Amino acid sequence: MNKKQRKMLCRIIIAAAVFAVGVVLGFAFPESEEPFKVLWFVRTALLIGAYLTAGWDVLWKAVRNIAHGHVFDENFLMTVASIGAMIIGEYSEGAAVMIFYQTGELFQSVAVGKSRQSISDMMDINPEFANVERNGEVAEVEPDEVAVGEIVVIKPGERVPLDGEVISGSSGLNTAALTGESAPREVTVGDEVISGCVNTDGLLKIRVTKPYSDSTVAKILELVENSSESKAKTENFITRFARVYTPIVVISAAMLAVLPSVIIGLSKGDWQWGTWVYRALTFLVVSCPCALVISVPLSYFGGIGGASRHGIMIKGANYLEQLDKAKTFVFDKTGTLTKGSFAVTEKCPEGISESELLLYCAAAEQISNHPIARSIVAAARVAGDIPKAENAAEIAGFGVEAQVGGKKISVGNARLMARVGANITETEKAGTVVYCAVDGEYRGYVLVSDEIKENSRAALSELKALGAEKTVMLTGDRKVTAQAVSSAIGLDEVRFQLLPDGKVAALEEIYAAKPAKSTLVYVGDGMNDAPSLARADVGIAMGGLGSDAAIEAADIVLMNDDIANLPLAVRIARKTRRIVTQNIVFALGVKIAVLVLAAFGIGNMWLAVFADVGVSVIAILNAMRCMRTTKG
Repeated sequence: MNKKQRKMLCRIIIAAAVFAVGVVLGFAFPESEEPFKVLWFVRTALLIGAYLTAGWDVLWKAVRNIAHGHVFDENFLMTVASIGAMIIGEYSEGAAVMIFYQTGELFQSVAVGKSRQSISDMMDINPEFANVERNGEVAEVEPDEVAVGEIVVIKPGERVPLDGEVISGSSGLNTAALTGESAPREVTVGDEVISGCVNTDGLLKIRVTKPYSDSTVAKILELVENSSESKAKTENFITRFARVYTPIVVISAAMLAVLPSVIIGLSKGDWQWGTWVYRALTFLVVSCPCALVISVPLSYFGGIGGASRHGIMIKGANYLEQLDKAKTFVFDKTGTLTKGSFAVTEKCPEGISESELLLYCAAAEQISNHPIARSIVAAARVAGDIPKAENAAEIAGFGVEAQVGGKKISVGNARLMARVGANITETEKAGTVVYCAVDGEYRGYVLVSDEIKENSRAALSELKALGAEKTVMLTGDRKVTAQAVSSAIGLDEVRFQLLPDGKVAALEEIYAAKPAKSTLVYVGDGMNDAPSLARADVGIAMGGLGSDAAIEAADIVLMNDDIANLPLAVRIARKTRRIVTQNIVFALGVKIAVLVLAAFGIGNMWLAVFADVGVSVIAILNAMRCMRTTKG
């Protein structure tokens, strides 16, 4: 509990103790007996004291809100009902209403605090400082003051302040706060590191590759801070419902207090004001919409918090609600279903040596950060010194072109070879074929292979068990490679040799054919996936190795790149939605039943307290279950 919650608990305990003494005096010394009338005044004073101790802030909020034109809220309902009960002589019930109401508010505050904890833990990834090498010395500066290209020193136990590349040292990085994974990730010279991780043992030096504003930490913190702004349709409905519902029940209570008394009084001469006012006050206590207004947002917030514990960042409750209705799942291949850790597995030169072919390809591919390009460069470094390239340019959907030693080097797919006039015979081997042409003359190809992620097949199977009706893979790879991956993991459909705009067009076709009232999910990680992520009902990006553009466009981010977290996210969404429905049905059902009983004089104020505070507590406890969902 925080300081504010402890103060509220202390007030409730004091109020409850004073209330208990007042109730005991009432039972032990009846008001009707002459010697005990003084004690009755003491009892009444104790009950009023208990009431004010527990609820003075509720009374103040009601007055303040009325002054600002916000009349119909739970503070108003509790104030009118409790003061009304005391006016008609029901001091114990008036005090009890306020004490139990505040108990429910305390319970709500603690529950919200717990559901925020996982998300609050994520905020702790923000580094406080960076040790930067400047003029031969190490200076401690704010992370946002570090420029791209500067060298940062990270000691054991310190948090990585900015994204960069290791240039010295090796160590383990604790990524639990980012990905939910407890096992440290080993890094050494040449490896990329992301901000927010904790250096566990060795001394590291990194060269900063992104300014703080574009770092992983900054993007995650922005995502977390904005996650509560995008509300689910159910949340918006409950908010609108409460605005209409509360005035209606206040008017209904007023009518219940007046009309029956007037009708009975005019017909029989017995006005019965006390009876009907009491029923109306009971009606008001029951009608407080706390259980709905609190438990529904808390359920979604708990779902988001629970997901973050597993490294699943959800940008808003509306995406959690949409994911619950997902029936169609569309996937990118590289880095999503496959590891994206490529290696050159075959070299087939034409008219040049294997090493020349590899060095030409690497010279052009040096400008690209694509995993395939990096694998070619890594293989070429073993073969010799990579020649310097000039005027290098990446051609989206085709490949790369550059000038090397006065020669025009074209490296890419078959479409690029056709574009430069190089005659090739396309190979049908499983893997990514990278062709090379020198001054328009075909000079061979290298075959780069990628491994399928261990969890891909299991994740697809679990999605189908959860009700997925269609799974599709969209890729720019050739037919043979695409079909090999599809068969290995059990996809329903595969579309291959797609350019970025072709992926979006294919996605539109799949979208048009999806089941009515269901949603389509697209899962990807690359720069060319950003349009598809934005177009889908729910875009899910791989956050650990995924591109900034993909993470920016996505609605949900899997921070540890584990495809097994996709079905987990679906189960969290389904569980959250199920709990929201349970709370709505339970709260409305109990309240309607008790409202009817109160109107007919069958239910009293104590039953009304259960219908309000009791139902709220039960609904909040149920909502907190959203925070705990484990991997299947």
